[in-house]
Amino acid sequence: MNPARIQFLRDKVTEIALDDDPNASVNPTRILRGLNVLDVGCGGGLLSESLTRLGANTLGIDASASNISIASLHASADPSLNFTSGISSLLPAHTTVHRGNKAEGKGTLTYTHTSVEELLIERGEGAFDIVCSMEVIEHVDNPRDFLDSCARLVKPGGHLLLSTIARTPLAYFLTIFAAEDLLGFVSKGTHTFSKYVNPEELEGFFRSYRSQSRPWISGPVAHRLQAETRGIIFVPWNNEWVLTPRGSKWAEGCNYLFWVRRPLE
Repeated sequence: MNPARIQFLRDKVTEIALDDDPNASVNPTRILRGLNVLDVGCGGGLLSESLTRLGANTLGIDASASNISIASLHASADPSLNFTSGISSLLPAHTTVHRGNKAEGKGTLTYTHTSVEELLIERGEGAFDIVCSMEVIEHVDNPRDFLDSCARLVKPGGHLLLSTIARTPLAYFLTIFAAEDLLGFVSKGTHTFSKYVNPEELEGFFRSYRSQSRPWISGPVAHRLQAETRGIIFVPWNNEWVLTPRGSKWAEGCNYLFWVRRPLE
């Protein structure tokens, strides 16, 4: 899924940059360079590594210590990554132990075993230009609290990107009945249908969510510069995940991406 996720993120950051300054010289391939990006629930670190290779200063966090170990081991195998090793969530935010070769235009990568709630306490609000969380919210017990913590870590004018699963019969059939019960692609019990989140529920949350008294989404319909959802589907004959065209609501019935921007203050 990573190529489709990265494509959507770069497209939105580029779109916003051009809207903020139509005369700006924007290169979509370099749009993430120098930005501070948080990957919440980084797992094995595939997204974190991709973001870093595109020039972002990436912090990957996960509540699972084993996931952080796996991600660190994988990153350490690539000497081209500016990988930061040995950072504990208890150490100050500025502490660094670098591995890899630094090069102009390349980002840095750090992994930390912590939760988004603990990181918010440590770093404070508005610490990141971009916060990403892929396939996490459908596993948490308190999604509203989770969204609040993620949102508070986004700086004014910054971006929040989520990837999750809609609560539809199609999603149940594909992700639970087929993937878990029938084919065994994932372990039984991995997903809980009642925890799936529909796109309109995320939009509703950010329509009422406020930063400095300003709603993240204003009006009955989200403007594309405030929030956007896009379906992401698997094409078996190409063996790849693809981002569906803007406005293809039919494609949001299972896996989808949700982007929202924190208002400028």
